[in-house]
Amino acid sequence: MRSVTYSMSVSLDGYIVGTDGDFGWSAPDEEVFRFVTGEIRKVGVHLLGRRLYETMLDWETADQDPSLDDLMLEWAAIWKRLPKTVFSTTLSAVQGNARLASGGLAEEIERLRAEPGESEIAVGGATLAAEAAALGLIDEYRVRVYPVLVGGGIPFFPRRERQVDLELVETRTFSSQVVYLRYRVAR
Repeated sequence: MRSVTYSMSVSLDGYIVGTDGDFGWSAPDEEVFRFVTGEIRKVGVHLLGRRLYETMLDWETADQDPSLDDLMLEWAAIWKRLPKTVFSTTLSAVQGNARLASGGLAEEIERLRAEPGESEIAVGGATLAAEAAALGLIDEYRVRVYPVLVGGGIPFFPRRERQVDLELVETRTFSSQVVYLRYRVAR
């Protein structure tokens, strides 16, 4: 069965975006960017909320930017080919290899899990991931912890009223002091 993963950069105090909407502190260095590129290769479909979809739109045409290095062009090519499903109540159309979700998140994930193959189903965006977590649909949390305290903003982990036990699967510390933590939900 295909697993559902939630992977994002996070400040040490638990936020993906600061109070001012800035996430520039999470710009990866080359080592982390290579790692993230390797992760995205395992994804068969990416489920996105509207805000993350709009943030990532530049990557749909990034391959036309002559100033990008080979690593960024590689990421752009992978992202452009990757099927994406966007959950939004305000968008009427999406671009590139994306489609608007026609049903609810649980139904979409159930349909995708039933498809053959081993590729991962990635959930992106804190609001969408919080919904998936509340429904018990996330199998793995992958956190790249940056050595910064932003003091508030959009939290990586949803605030919920139930405990979720996790099993540590992998850790890695990068030369930039970013720490990668991969946890599987204990079932």
